[in-house]
Amino acid sequence: MMDNASVPLSGAVAAGFEPLREAFAANFEAGLEVGASLCVIRQGAVVVDLWGGFTDPQRTVLWHPDQLINVYSTTKGIAALAFAMLVEDGVLNYEQPVAHFWPELRAGNSGLSIGDLLAHKGGVCGVDVPLEVADLYDWEKMIRLLEAQQPYWKPGSGAGYHAVVWGYLPGELALRTTGRTLGELLQERLAQPLAADFYLGLDAAEDSRVAPLIGPNRAQLAGSAAADDTAEFSPGPLYPVALQNPGIRPYQDAFSIPWRRAELAASNGHASARGVAAIYASAAAMPSDRQSGLLSNETRRALLQPRTEKDLDQVLNQRIRRGAGVILNRDGMFGASRSAFGHPGAGGSLGFADPERGIGFGYVMNQMLTGEYGRVRGQRLLAALDACLPPSG
Repeated sequence: MMDNASVPLSGAVAAGFEPLREAFAANFEAGLEVGASLCVIRQGAVVVDLWGGFTDPQRTVLWHPDQLINVYSTTKGIAALAFAMLVEDGVLNYEQPVAHFWPELRAGNSGLSIGDLLAHKGGVCGVDVPLEVADLYDWEKMIRLLEAQQPYWKPGSGAGYHAVVWGYLPGELALRTTGRTLGELLQERLAQPLAADFYLGLDAAEDSRVAPLIGPNRAQLAGSAAADDTAEFSPGPLYPVALQNPGIRPYQDAFSIPWRRAELAASNGHASARGVAAIYASAAAMPSDRQSGLLSNETRRALLQPRTEKDLDQVLNQRIRRGAGVILNRDGMFGASRSAFGHPGAGGSLGFADPERGIGFGYVMNQMLTGEYGRVRGQRLLAALDACLPPSG
């Protein structure tokens, strides 16, 4: 195994943010990384821009600062911001009934609001029909299956993580109200204006920048033979419906050309750390600063209104604070600030905004980790960030 202290790391940090460089390096030294990037933007200025390691498991190709990687469910938070632009424009609002725009969706027939649908309260966390990964690329097939699906609970009355199918819900509403896909809206309203590397439906011209994912079962951790540490995880009864139909393999599926070309707003965004941080930095900016503020006060309040908080998620068996498609900070998921919001991705990627402290945070990597290993890696970065900032209000 390579001496982890010799892994090449590059980039810069502003004065006062040195603890983040130390934390980033410590994750490599502990054998928790193969390749990774970290970017933090504070009040419009890049204060952390770090990258290092390798793109491949053999550790032969250096990781680049603008390396793209599939960020799994970190996609959801960015897609929710793209959808929020429709609310900002007055095309729709979160309290309108889904049935007003999408009457064919069975789950929407009981008055389910758009905001609650995006907050994983629609009862359609999956479908009864067995799926192959290729089915996810067939938009019309998936929409028809979701329309016909008998909800697994009364829509609006509880929540369960719509892990794989969530992206079809805001995506279909965007199509029906604008004629544009959510991926197109994301590029036009977020990625291009902010010069942010984030793609929902990757163009072939960007393929050369994509690094392969390394699944938890293939991790080579210093001092340990087992990286897939999930023994303590006790999922809810609908976990197989939401996350195992279909099973998605990190390399064979999520590194494939069909996966990249599809628009799966639940799971297939391709991004750099700089891209994730840039979008969240704009979402964190004060609305009065129209040069950089993404959303008005009214839209941001509506996006961040807590819609799930006390009940156990029926898929994950955890209590999760959710707004309309974004996760609201709880138990330090996004550091110390209660105002922070964003979304993590399977295996470890993370993006969030902290309006109180003016932070946009992006972290991407190719070595997926779960359990205690994943927590140590992420919490080390978040603890270092908190150490660099004034105490949260």
